[in-house]
Amino acid sequence: MKQSQLFTKTRRNAPKDEVSKNAELLIRGGYIHKEIAGVYDYLPLGLIALNNIVSIIREEMNAAGGEEVHLSALQDPAVWEATGRWDDAVVDNWFKTALKSGTALGLGFTHEEPLTRLMKDHISSYRDLPRLVYQFQTKFRNELRAKSGIMRGREFLMKDLYSFVATAEEHEKIYERMKEAYRNVFNRVGLGERTYLTYATGGSFSKYSHEFQTETENGEDTIHVCDACKVAVNEEIRHEQETCPQCGSKDMRATKAVEVGNIFSLGTKFSDALGLVYKDESGNDVPVVMGSYGIGPGRVMGTIVEVLSDKDGIVWPESVAPFRVHVVRLGDNDAVVSVADDVYAKLQNAGVPALYDDREGLSAGEKLNDADLLGMPMRIVVSEKSLAGGGVEIKNRTEKESEVVATGSLLELFA
Repeated sequence: MKQSQLFTKTRRNAPKDEVSKNAELLIRGGYIHKEIAGVYDYLPLGLIALNNIVSIIREEMNAAGGEEVHLSALQDPAVWEATGRWDDAVVDNWFKTALKSGTALGLGFTHEEPLTRLMKDHISSYRDLPRLVYQFQTKFRNELRAKSGIMRGREFLMKDLYSFVATAEEHEKIYERMKEAYRNVFNRVGLGERTYLTYATGGSFSKYSHEFQTETENGEDTIHVCDACKVAVNEEIRHEQETCPQCGSKDMRATKAVEVGNIFSLGTKFSDALGLVYKDESGNDVPVVMGSYGIGPGRVMGTIVEVLSDKDGIVWPESVAPFRVHVVRLGDNDAVVSVADDVYAKLQNAGVPALYDDREGLSAGEKLNDADLLGMPMRIVVSEKSLAGGGVEIKNRTEKESEVVATGSLLELFA
């Protein structure tokens, strides 16, 4: 993509009412646009990064046996009344609306109820199980506080997967499989070393649920980490779990973190309420055992920016970056333009995603500052200086020093 063709522009400053690092940098870089508090638009570069995260999550969900669907955001109150969650006294962050006829509707904040009802049409026998069904769907939550940029929104994209199995024992196997799938996701998006499987409150079915919490000084949660086991305990259950759940150590350090994923054992809570049963081998009706597994791709994107950025801007992992390479042309004389155009064309032909800063009328400092802000993993600078030195200047975003590489050898870096 040529940068001159992007309608978005970088900014020196973010809106004064933004207090989170991720929103400040993403707005300044032209990745997102703020509509209102907790509601953001994804602009061209931001959408590419978001879709890269979605693709990683989708690959891991499919590898774990998931089947993808897309459910409606508009919700029938009847299905939620069956579980008691239509009542504002039970769920206090509903967005509710109505048809012109006056019939009430909800904007889905999660999808356990509608998917459970849907699966009644498709599960009738033990032979129909297990099933892992997931979606990427817009959720709506009327959050009281929405000051963490895209890490906590009122409208946001969520990957929610639900498991449907015959027995508690089979559920435990899938639950462990999903733990591994989530670990794979966070490793692939560059957060693995900072993200801990965290024991949290378990709800009505099990003693614990599990969160995936990424350590960051700007996190909303406090967790207690066992560095030996690489697991943590949420502050909310610290009084009942004072030692590491895996090794029993009392040596656990408190740190701030942000929740990037969670998994729950639901038992038969929803299948009982909505009548989701299967016939076992003896012909008896048995309630389906369920689990719930969520990741917010936007929250993951915001967390990457919070955790990996530096004083100069965003630092994207290669797996998430909108482009692998940022070609920066410094100068508009014929020689520089010719080589820069050629480098960009070669990268395109080789299938290397590249952003080409071909903008005219900007100083070298402005272009290089923009490159740091945008945060692509590798920068290739074409200038009179680099050509005099024998080629183009290569620099990784996380490194201070650059090197000059002959243009004829450039593609060898991407072999």
